[in-house]
Amino acid sequence: MHGELPKQRGLSSLAGSSRRRYIIYAVVLLAVAGALYYVFGTSAQQQRRTSRFAADGPVPVLVAPAALADVPVYLDAVGTTKALNTVTVRAQVDGKLLSVGFKEGQDVKKGDVLAQIDPTTFKATLDQALAKKAQDEALLANTKNDLARYEQLAATNAINKQQADTQRSLVAQYTAQVQSDQAAAESAQATLAYTTIKAPIDGRTGIRAVDEGNIVKASDSTGIVTITQVQPISVMFNLPQQYLSQVNDAFAKGPLKVDAQRSDNDAVIDRGTLTVVDNQVDASTGTVKLKAEFPNASLQLWPGQFANVRLLIDTLKQVVVIPTGAVQRGPTGTFIYVVKDDNSATIRPIVVQKQDETQTVIKSGVTPPERVVTTGFARLTEGAKVTVSTGDGAPAAPAPATNRPRGQRPAGATGERAPRADGSARPAAQQ
Repeated sequence: MHGELPKQRGLSSLAGSSRRRYIIYAVVLLAVAGALYYVFGTSAQQQRRTSRFAADGPVPVLVAPAALADVPVYLDAVGTTKALNTVTVRAQVDGKLLSVGFKEGQDVKKGDVLAQIDPTTFKATLDQALAKKAQDEALLANTKNDLARYEQLAATNAINKQQADTQRSLVAQYTAQVQSDQAAAESAQATLAYTTIKAPIDGRTGIRAVDEGNIVKASDSTGIVTITQVQPISVMFNLPQQYLSQVNDAFAKGPLKVDAQRSDNDAVIDRGTLTVVDNQVDASTGTVKLKAEFPNASLQLWPGQFANVRLLIDTLKQVVVIPTGAVQRGPTGTFIYVVKDDNSATIRPIVVQKQDETQTVIKSGVTPPERVVTTGFARLTEGAKVTVSTGDGAPAAPAPATNRPRGQRPAGATGERAPRADGSARPAAQQ
């Protein structure tokens, strides 16, 4: 029995070793099979994808020709509309408001009667001043007659010359009194005129603050109505101080045009001119304040309203422009796809001078009328064949033959980029 136990343990150990070898062999075979599938299966998949792309034929793209154009350079800002003149019409005397001669929101002219205050007491004061003046004028006339007689008698030594001098002094006294009465009468006349309230400027009335029948006082702060001059109208806006030299240089050459635009679709509301560049920079914000004036003929601008404005400071003459949607960017820089005469695409590095949402000014890299790709970048590669179409899907005629330089595709270039539609968006300021 003792001899058989070691033999059985040896057989069991041999059987276990054989099972472990089988498991190891199976794992190795599975790993080899997986590697072979990955290598050959992926290659076959890539071949099928390449064959599918090749079967698709040339890449469909949209193109646009590079062109020469005059490009305006604008500085954009958000401004606040302000009335050219604003006047709060207040009573200059105390009294009962008898009548109001305007409607709220009415356009009035300078000198139009707006309201009438009870003039009774002020007219009485004027009459009193005029009566006092008439009384003193009568006394003055009598003293002048006496002076004439005294001077004749004094000349013949019939009376003492001192009496003539005294009479002459009395005449001067009454003359001064008449002058004082005249001033009092003029003051009363002016006060009486204050009871008729007139428009001091041309403009539009606001909401009336006082109704007929109320007692108004000169000390009232609210006034009767506010008149604002909205034609013309001004817009105040700020620009960063780094643009100050460009604005001053352009402003020194002549008036600068300013466009007021809607905030929703950038449509031009009104066109005006720059009138003032403030004489100092706000140190807390690093901006300078500017003021533009607009005719506002259609009353599209209103006091207190926010408005987008763009200031024209320069115009780039006959520069090369392409749609902004054609511009691509990669690790090595900015580039475009140019379609050659044989309808093959080539990479062309470019230098951008100025860019906005719709068009890009090219400093170098493309020459009109070369055609640039604006959409369809996903499958484009250097030398790829393309099918050029217009916006409605119809094939486009090839451009006339020109000598064009060839470019190289930048390493790691980006893929397709969505084109931007042409519109009336505001150009950005030249950096």
